[in-house]
Amino acid sequence: MYLRYAVALFALIGTPLAAEPMTAAQFEAYVTGKTLFYGRGGTAYGAEEYRENRRVTWSFLDGECKDGYWYNEGRNICFVYEDRPDDPQCWSFEKSGGGLIATFENDPATTTLYEAQDVGEEMVCLGPKVGV
Repeated sequence: MYLRYAVALFALIGTPLAAEPMTAAQFEAYVTGKTLFYGRGGTAYGAEEYRENRRVTWSFLDGECKDGYWYNEGRNICFVYEDRPDDPQCWSFEKSGGGLIATFENDPATTTLYEAQDVGEEMVCLGPKVGV
């Protein structure tokens, strides 16, 4: 249900005006304790839960979740996930009137995400795949 509202909000946000990149302290103060949903090009892209001690859980909204952590490297916020421990994903974050704007700094020409909202709900993580 909340995904429908998030997608509708993506369409309303448009392209907010960019500001200066956030510092690690500003980013931490903004995200800790929240689950933020991100969009790209008017569609839902994924969600991330931000916990204490810079711990995170990411999902592409497909029921599969990846745990990790973040750290700062200069003005970038870099994420390391359990399935890619040697491949940090570095982003710059800016705060605008519509929320966060995230630019993928590993290749800034490819991905810019916009915060949809903090829906106040947990992400759905289905757990490990088991079978025969």
